[in-house]
Amino acid sequence: MIAFLFPGQGSQAVGMGRGFYESSPGAKALFEEANAALGFDLTKLAFEGPEAELALTANTQPAVLAASVATAAACAERGLQPAIAAGHSLGEYSALVAAGALRFADAIRVVRKRGQLMQDAVPVGTGAMAALMGLELAEVERLCAEAANGEVVEVANVNSAQQIVVAGHRAAVERAVGLAGQRGGKKSVVLPVSAPFHCALMAPAAERLRPELEGIAVADPRIPVVRNVDAGVTRTAAEVRPFLLTQVASPVRWTACVKRLAAEGATTFVEVGPGRVLTALLKRIVDGARGLSVEDPAGLEKVLAALETRA
Repeated sequence: MIAFLFPGQGSQAVGMGRGFYESSPGAKALFEEANAALGFDLTKLAFEGPEAELALTANTQPAVLAASVATAAACAERGLQPAIAAGHSLGEYSALVAAGALRFADAIRVVRKRGQLMQDAVPVGTGAMAALMGLELAEVERLCAEAANGEVVEVANVNSAQQIVVAGHRAAVERAVGLAGQRGGKKSVVLPVSAPFHCALMAPAAERLRPELEGIAVADPRIPVVRNVDAGVTRTAAEVRPFLLTQVASPVRWTACVKRLAAEGATTFVEVGPGRVLTALLKRIVDGARGLSVEDPAGLEKVLAALETRA
């Protein structure tokens, strides 16, 4: 069974999606639909930059969504389609679009607003995120409680058993990084992000996103989508909005998501969209999992050949 994995913010790169725009009618139509929905040339920004402007959260989120969904459209044109899907943070929107639960134009507008709201929730410089390596989740949760000291620092992403991202007030995150070193962590890296995503500081953004999500149509997904918040499976329209709202200020339980995909029967995992972050993480989560990635036409040809060989 094939599962599609959709990347989140951080996987963006200038030029993403351009190869499919030039070679796939479906991908080209989606990029043009994104431009119309947003009222500015997102395609030009994704293809040409500048990189600093593409890296702004309100631009990154719709650009990664567009590149990912366009890639999925190009895959579908060649007969490569998933039986189940999941996406990392922003990527959950891409998965829901690919599954038919959200309309593409609606999703593009919502994630543009989501990016703005997440950025505006905390003044620039006030928050931070850091990746802690080599510590188990329970230990990271303990050191976050110790490092908080009246501020917020919480688990934001459980990317693998040994790579956990924390987020919160900058000083509290820095204290957590210091404690991680003392507790035997291998390495900790403060991430170059503009806001502390997926922690309690994002609660105001979630509330302000509610009317945006309530204003769009949702449908039952054609394929199951494993969600970030609890690694549960979204199978009905009624489950779409509540979990997207909760997701904003809750940790991305990516390790549990990938394990759930495997438990549901996925044996081949195809990362669809820019970057190969999720393919790299896959090997640390499911032993022997087959991971492939499609971010350009050459990558699609390689994946199709690999699947044909296995078949």
